[in-house]
Amino acid sequence: MAKNKMKSHRGACKRFKLTSSGKVKRNKAYKSHILTKKSAKRKRGLRKATTLTSADLKRIKSVLSK
Repeated sequence: MAKNKMKSHRGACKRFKLTSSGKVKRNKAYKSHILTKKSAKRKRGLRKATTLTSADLKRIKSVLSK
């Protein structure tokens, strides 16, 4: 009988994307509701995706590629 494969974490797959250079892209938090009290500059900054820090990188990569 064949060994069972580990499944990718589906929640993580929906939230993170791997770039071609091996970095992990993520969207910023705090953009979903209560936007009236946040400045336009702050909301504009929350639009763009950013990369994960090295502290989280190993953990998230292992969850994405099982």
